[in-house]
Amino acid sequence: MKKTILVALLAMVSMTISAQPKEKVVNVFEPHWYIQAQGGGQYTLGEIDFTDLLSPNVQLSIGYQFDKVVGARLSANAWQSKGGSEIFGKEYDWKYNYVAPGIDFTFNLSNLFAGYNPTRLVNVSAFLGAGANIAWKNDEAESATVALRKVTGINMPLEYLWGDTKTRFFGRGGINVDFRISDVVSLGIEANANCINDHYNSKKAGNADWYFNALAGLKINLGKTHSSKVVKHECNQEPKVVEKVIERIVEKPVPAPAPSTSAAAVAVQKNEPLRRDVFFTINSSKVSAAESVKVKEIAEYLQKNPNAKVTVTGVADKGTGTAKINEALASKRANAVSNALQTEYNISADRIKVESNGDRVQPFAQNNKNRVTICIAE
Repeated sequence: MKKTILVALLAMVSMTISAQPKEKVVNVFEPHWYIQAQGGGQYTLGEIDFTDLLSPNVQLSIGYQFDKVVGARLSANAWQSKGGSEIFGKEYDWKYNYVAPGIDFTFNLSNLFAGYNPTRLVNVSAFLGAGANIAWKNDEAESATVALRKVTGINMPLEYLWGDTKTRFFGRGGINVDFRISDVVSLGIEANANCINDHYNSKKAGNADWYFNALAGLKINLGKTHSSKVVKHECNQEPKVVEKVIERIVEKPVPAPAPSTSAAAVAVQKNEPLRRDVFFTINSSKVSAAESVKVKEIAEYLQKNPNAKVTVTGVADKGTGTAKINEALASKRANAVSNALQTEYNISADRIKVESNGDRVQPFAQNNKNRVTICIAE
């Protein structure tokens, strides 16, 4: 007797523990500002040796990350650009200063394709932007022209030679790779390509001029980048955001649990109304194998009572999800039963009335029982 009582107590404790909701901690993105400082080099596209067209480059940026994928930044890229030309077998090069403020829209490709993860070690982002390139101190190009004139007696063919300060529009695109050090600091490398008009390097080429920057530096996040949220969900079920649900249902009283097949046969013989409640799992509109037996009983009733019709009313539980989600889910559940009656048992569509109560009405006191389609045939 004592052993029996002990076993019963252990079973009750086990059921109580298993019924407890599980908790899961999820990361929630927080919009935030950041600053970035980078340094590196620039290559200005030209026909003389690659190394002769390299120059130093720096960039300062302030940005805002709107969500886990999309952000924007205001950046100022500056220092030097270079131009060059080969005349009579001799190479000439010159440098000039510039600053190029611009606005870029950034897209975190890692979060877009691999899902949000605030502790990911490497994040890859792409960006597109535009701005104004303000250039000055083009004295070396003029000096090269003068030097060539002294040696050869001809002018260097710099048809677009400019002086003073010039402002030109540019477009830009590139890739950022950030290596996470902490929630606040990351080390980043960047490569960008900039397109500007043909006058930029003083030479007439008949096409746009290009310069390319390779940069590395630190990115510092200002404020919290993410927070933690505890989500509760039922044991052995995924923590999906699903349905909300109802009050108490139709005017028709809630009958006892579905009768056996023999009871259904009695209802057919007496030509009495037949009710079946087809239950679903959370966030699902698929009729399970166990519940499909009830659909078969409804079909048999309709087949043996040619003048009978059936009303199928979809319901979603109010304990989860939103009213909009639950309305759609309840409708899918009603249609799932209707489709099964038509496709599996050849019941005519004009004998089936499909309704959805969403989460406006709750036929059962237990929340999970309100994931149901109620079928009344008469």
